[in-house]
Amino acid sequence: QVQLVESGGGLVQPGGSLRLSCAASGSIFSIYTMGWYRQAPGKQRELVATIESGGWTNYADLVKGRFTISIDNAGNTVYLQMNSLKPEDTAVYYCYAHYPYGLEPSKAYWGQGTQITVSS
Repeated sequence: QVQLVESGGGLVQPGGSLRLSCAASGSIFSIYTMGWYRQAPGKQRELVATIESGGWTNYADLVKGRFTISIDNAGNTVYLQMNSLKPEDTAVYYCYAHYPYGLEPSKAYWGQGTQITVSS
């Protein structure tokens, strides 16, 4: 099993910044995809950004140039630096992890979610 614990959510004014963190523990492996998804009220969960163990990153068009995903050297904690936040970024943000050579190679792991509200 893998546990993902998120932190860093909250209320921020438009144009402000926040940094999310997600710490992975349990049966984690060195080959992975980790990242962030978000879900706004009444909408489907959507990709925000992902990072792979080889360093390749992927961003949703809506956040390119404003958000930056990174991971620590141990591959345990993934971060999302969010700048120039907009009201439309308001959502619950979920940490995601997948370990294709792990104990459960077909399973996607999710954090509990953290609320981001962008409002003046």
